[in-house]
Amino acid sequence: MANDGDAAAIRSPVYRAVLGLIIERPSYGYELVQRFERTYGDVLNLSSPSQIYTALDTLARKSLIEELPTTPARQGGVVRQPKPHYRATKAGEESFQQRLLSRPDEDENRWKLFVKDLERLGPQAALTVIAGNLKIYLENSATPPLSDDRPLSLADRVAAEGSRLTVGARVQLFEYMRDKFKALAAERPER
Repeated sequence: MANDGDAAAIRSPVYRAVLGLIIERPSYGYELVQRFERTYGDVLNLSSPSQIYTALDTLARKSLIEELPTTPARQGGVVRQPKPHYRATKAGEESFQQRLLSRPDEDENRWKLFVKDLERLGPQAALTVIAGNLKIYLENSATPPLSDDRPLSLADRVAAEGSRLTVGARVQLFEYMRDKFKALAAERPER
């Protein structure tokens, strides 16, 4: 697994998105700019296309991605250097998956980003993340039992009911995602 320094490289949502796109399919810089805009444009904004290249440099330096070997191509008597394509390393895939094991429901944009990132993984890896998130969510969302020796205030009752409803809704949502990714796994064999 990637060390803590490597995991820190993907705290940036842009870097994490770039890593997810590379996990989905090896790519080169300009292609990543276009894919980023199509995939994440509604939840993440690039300050400029150079942000993608900065992300590539950082992710490569942290050994989360690597450049694919290429050979110069001859085109009309001119030797052209191919665009460097990048692929995710095993450490990159593990770091990306580990980063997705967090509470994605803290705000609407973070939730959308989580789902878009989840889609970058293959179905089996997505199912692992969903199961891990469901477990973490249930463990972290458990409300302590209210003491039976004191009367329940309105605030206590409202808080307990809010927690119960939130946990129930998220459990249903994670189960829905699990069913959809199981169906996808059956349709499409793992890469």
